Amino acid sequence: MDEFLKKCSESGDSAYTALRSLLQRLENPATRVEARVFLATLHKTLQSSPHLNCLQTYHFQIQDIYLQPNQDGYGNRKKLTMMVIPSIFMPEDWSFTFFEGLNRHPDSIFKDRTVAELGCGNGWISIAIADKWLPYKVYGLDINPRAVKISWINLYLNAFDDNGQPVYDNENKTLLDRVEFYESDLLSYCRDNHIQLERIVGCIPQILNPNPDAMSKIITENASEEFLHSLSNYCALQGFVEDQFGLGLIARAVEEGIDVIKPMGIMIFNMGGRPGQGVCKRLFERRGLRVNKLWQTKILQASDTDISALVEIEKNNPHRFEFFMGLVGDRPICARTAWAFGKAGGRISHALSVYSCQLRHPNQVKKIFEFLKNGFHDISNSLDLSFEDDSVADEKIPFLAYLAGVLNDSSHFPYEPPTGSKRFRDLIAGFMKTYHHVPLSADNVAIFPSRATAIENALRLFTPRLAIVDEHLTRHLPRQWLTSLDIEHKQNSQTATDGIVVIEAPRQSDLMIELIKKLRPQVVVTGLAQFEAITSSAFEHLLRVTREIGSRLFIDISDQFELSSLPSSIGVLKYLARTPLPSHAAIICGLLKNQVYTDLEVAFVISEEQTVFDALSRSVELLQGNTALISQYYYACLLHELLSFQLPDRRPPAEREAEDVNSSDMIGFSSSAISVLSQAELSVRDTQKSSLLHMDTDQIYLPTPTPVKAAIFESFARQNVTESACDVTPSLRHFIKNAYNFTVEHTAEFIYADFPLALFNKLVLCCIDENGTLCMPAASNGCYLSAAKFLNANIVSIPTQAESGFKITEKQLTIVLETVNKPWVYISGPTINPTGLLYTNEEMKSLLTVCAKYGAKVIIDTSFSGVEFNSNGWERWSLDACLEGLTGKPFFSVCLLGGLFFEVPTGGLAFGFLVLKQGFLADSFHSFLGLNKPHSTIRYTARKLLELGEQKVDLIGVAQEQGKLLATRFKRLKETLENCGWEVVEARGGVSVIAKPSAYFGKSIKLEKDDSTWEAKVNDTNIREAMLRATGLCINGPSWTGIPGYCRLTLAVEDSDFDRALDGILKFNQLVK
Repeated sequence: MDEFLKKCSESGDSAYTALRSLLQRLENPATRVEARVFLATLHKTLQSSPHLNCLQTYHFQIQDIYLQPNQDGYGNRKKLTMMVIPSIFMPEDWSFTFFEGLNRHPDSIFKDRTVAELGCGNGWISIAIADKWLPYKVYGLDINPRAVKISWINLYLNAFDDNGQPVYDNENKTLLDRVEFYESDLLSYCRDNHIQLERIVGCIPQILNPNPDAMSKIITENASEEFLHSLSNYCALQGFVEDQFGLGLIARAVEEGIDVIKPMGIMIFNMGGRPGQGVCKRLFERRGLRVNKLWQTKILQASDTDISALVEIEKNNPHRFEFFMGLVGDRPICARTAWAFGKAGGRISHALSVYSCQLRHPNQVKKIFEFLKNGFHDISNSLDLSFEDDSVADEKIPFLAYLAGVLNDSSHFPYEPPTGSKRFRDLIAGFMKTYHHVPLSADNVAIFPSRATAIENALRLFTPRLAIVDEHLTRHLPRQWLTSLDIEHKQNSQTATDGIVVIEAPRQSDLMIELIKKLRPQVVVTGLAQFEAITSSAFEHLLRVTREIGSRLFIDISDQFELSSLPSSIGVLKYLARTPLPSHAAIICGLLKNQVYTDLEVAFVISEEQTVFDALSRSVELLQGNTALISQYYYACLLHELLSFQLPDRRPPAEREAEDVNSSDMIGFSSSAISVLSQAELSVRDTQKSSLLHMDTDQIYLPTPTPVKAAIFESFARQNVTESACDVTPSLRHFIKNAYNFTVEHTAEFIYADFPLALFNKLVLCCIDENGTLCMPAASNGCYLSAAKFLNANIVSIPTQAESGFKITEKQLTIVLETVNKPWVYISGPTINPTGLLYTNEEMKSLLTVCAKYGAKVIIDTSFSGVEFNSNGWERWSLDACLEGLTGKPFFSVCLLGGLFFEVPTGGLAFGFLVLKQGFLADSFHSFLGLNKPHSTIRYTARKLLELGEQKVDLIGVAQEQGKLLATRFKRLKETLENCGWEVVEARGGVSVIAKPSAYFGKSIKLEKDDSTWEAKVNDTNIREAMLRATGLCINGPSWTGIPGYCRLTLAVEDSDFDRALDGILKFNQLVK
């Protein structure tokens, strides 16, 4: 004994060495009894000298900690006997208050649970938890290796009596069976060993070290006592927003806890109230935890803790920490005042609270943080899962988890048909079937960007001479439709025209029916008053009257439709549950009733008439391009939550009786719609039996860059995003200047849409409105040309020649503009779609000079530019130089149309913009309402990406890699095509390649499948169909490119799809005789 004490008295390191040797004897069963008896003797020896300062003399101390005193004595044990050394945290008010908070839980809180204690110090709380509540296992964790060794000694000290015999509890287990201690940086031990916890308790430092360099030292058991002890008082910067309050280590502990805790687990933390109670609670709440304050008191600020780091924080931050003067002070003082008061000899205190918290949506929150730790830690500071309203949390947290899953599991956004995401349409049909007993399928549901879009598209599809529209639904219709008084003329007209007259009507069925009978419109669009919507009688009356008159009926149920597990009754859907929807009627429903985003809209249209359904869904492809994918994801997630707990096919399918009623002659589609729908090359629809490979789209399906995923997730994870944070205009103005050297004055107007096609179509309408002529090159984007034809624009083709790379030439443009009035010239550049060639500055200068001479309005479409992979010798555009000095007729003006999905590597995220210079038809453009603007989350994402581009970080390397990938793909595709007899035009940018399958023209192909035979001679008109039937590969044919014989193929597909496409081309070559 004397030798042991002598060695301990030499130094702290000598004492630790002696104690470590003692631990080795305790760990060895052969010497354990002897070692434990030695500890008992040592304790008695030290107790015999009550005036001895053992910690100072021998560099260790053994003390008793009494637990839970009451009238009948104490709990299972009257006390714990614990050893401490100078380099570890001493049990004091901080940890005692924490244990008092734990005591406020019911006894069942830890019983048979797996528990971890963070910052266990000498292990007394871990041992006390095991002793009182009999958990299955307690893991005491500390980053200080000496603390772990002393904790093991304390475990043996309490697991065995003074005679070295084990102390058993009423389950016949010892503390040694229930407690283990490990060196661990927070929860790293549990994470690395795949230990799932049910309870996590923590009493860890919450003040930044005033000497940051000290925290960078490597932590070993041979480090100095001063350094090891500082780990108990101070923490280092952790990279969390809470660092500014000294709570960064707690924040990291919570996020690590979310990773390893079981779904119904509980975390309990001791929190110093210095940053303020609101800040402490928010740390947990913004991470998706429900918080309950178990216990709060005041304690004196430890004299060995320097709070100067908090004073420094207050210098650069409006936040003020909360201290008190003494234990009885009730008015808080800031850190600077507290520091001065303490320096002058005063005693300062602070609040100390014990918080218990539990995940409110455990599986979803865990999924969100799993996503964040996979390379997205930087955006965790933007995450805000705190919600005052549970209904908001119930909606947003599952969506964020779903979005995290999509971004984490998918390298790119998938191809979705213009009809809408198949999954989303299935969910809508499932919701109708489950909650309203309407037996629909996805083939009856078409997705639209908004209700207003659905109504306008329907009216454009039929182009009625007269339509009656509910006054609540006319706000976004073109003003021209609402101001025309030419009703009589239209009724007497012998020829169909494209003018539409809309009469507003009150939302009341009897008044609406009276107007229908008097005016005999060809189309009726209306909702139902709330008092009429509950039953089906008003709807049935409207059906009968419109059928008799010969009017097509579009009924709006947006105001009644609820995304709820207890949806209100809707009369229209009651009717549909027992009767199929008549061929002349369709249902429109706008989804706006979510709890989080009042402006996040998507709509669907239900029609059980196949021809009408097909035409309506095609109208989205022609006029809008597609519906924003993120909007579809959001509402799909809500529907999934409402259907996920339902048993599938629990009810037999409803049997409906069709009404056998003859209808009057109904208005058909407009002549322009019929022409486009029957002749244009539109998207090929996937079926359940087919797995198509789409090389016929203008979107990019390359891997989504990490910064893009981060920006998308952050835009939804944040709360209360200001309008200024979503304002993309300043960044876009700067981007346009850098990309095209095009100065956009502050008087210019920026207009945004989900897709550039929607903006192009509004420009076409402006052209029609002023009786202009749309001049498009023969080699143009087929989608844009089909859209212009659908709108019945006056179109003149500008001939192009193979010798000039199918570019517009000054000569050909001059010939065309000499023959037309009010020309509108469409130019795709710098990268030309679909050829992939580039316009030079000299070529643009000459084209714009001709346009200025003839007073043309010029639409420069940059939507397909930004990925130039073979641009040697090509100089970036300088539109300012091209336009300098141009004078001409006063009507000459230029607008810039574009999108971000090529210019910035957005991984398929769409965003369209239009820049209207001062005086460029701004008033006329705005008369055509109904434009679907990108949601605030998408605008926020676009701004973030543009700012990253300006900083030339992250995205610049991605863009270069994307260019290299496309260059390699073009080379492979060109080689494959040429080996199969195609003539390939050398592309220099973009994602398109055009090639002529000249070797196949005139040759026969015969395909046999499912007992049917398809046979044809390959030519311009059937090459696309032949390729599709033979290989499942979708390409664009000559009617789409506008160049006889030439097809278009897209490069920017997913890796495996690109390889499949090459195999398909080779397969087709073998099949053609």
